[in-house]
Amino acid sequence: MSNRDKLRLILSSIFCWFIAVQSFAQSNPKFKVIAFYTAKNDQAHISFVHEANKWFPEMAAKYNFSYDSTSNWSNLNEQFLAKYKVVIFLDTRPDDPAQRMAFEKYMKNGGGWMGFHFSAFALTPSDYPQNWDWYHNEFLGSGQYGSNTWRPTSAILRVEDRTHPATKNLPETFKASPNEWYRWEKDLRKNPDIKILASIDSSSFPLGTGPKQNEIWHSGYYPVVWTNKNYKMIYFNMGHNDIDYEHHTNKDLSHTLNNPIEDKLIINALLWLGDGKKP
Repeated sequence: MSNRDKLRLILSSIFCWFIAVQSFAQSNPKFKVIAFYTAKNDQAHISFVHEANKWFPEMAAKYNFSYDSTSNWSNLNEQFLAKYKVVIFLDTRPDDPAQRMAFEKYMKNGGGWMGFHFSAFALTPSDYPQNWDWYHNEFLGSGQYGSNTWRPTSAILRVEDRTHPATKNLPETFKASPNEWYRWEKDLRKNPDIKILASIDSSSFPLGTGPKQNEIWHSGYYPVVWTNKNYKMIYFNMGHNDIDYEHHTNKDLSHTLNNPIEDKLIINALLWLGDGKKP
């Protein structure tokens, strides 16, 4: 056998080994993720859901976890959830009492959860009233929605705890993707169970462009990423893309998941949620 043939054999063996390893990893993910979504209301939320359902499978292939998504909220039951280490709410929350009970039990039994933007929204009266005390007051700790900035704009975020697995090795501040930022009913700083991981830095003010003056923030403290110490969970206020409403095209004017630091924060958090360790 010539040296050239030997080299070809070696390269062929390495390629086959690589394919075998890749195939094994795909069939044996480190953990499984299920994302729930509705994607029926605000185009900005629909845009984010579509974006997330393309981005997360790419990350799953890169970091060796599996990602499924569903708009069928009846799957939020004990038997279905038992197959997954992490649950994601991409845009809304369950309204059915049985689904809520199943989710609460899942979290109290050590399940992982990641929520984005509108998943924490509650306002009485509205189509999403605050009628789930455990979720909004105990689990999230935020209570009802208070107000928001408009239009969606970038903000400088300050990382408040750089030792948490989600924020480890992140810079002290970074520029987030454009978003509609929320203010909450409750002051999370006063809740001993809540660990705020990132908030809006004062250098962001004024934040928002209006046209309503109350949609432009000039001062204040606004947490945007936090976790509850009693659960394996994390909430991101991000998840509202900018949309061309004015010209009635509904085209995306911004995206959430194209920011290297923000992406790293989300992936760090997901890998932490899926590691199987207690909070």
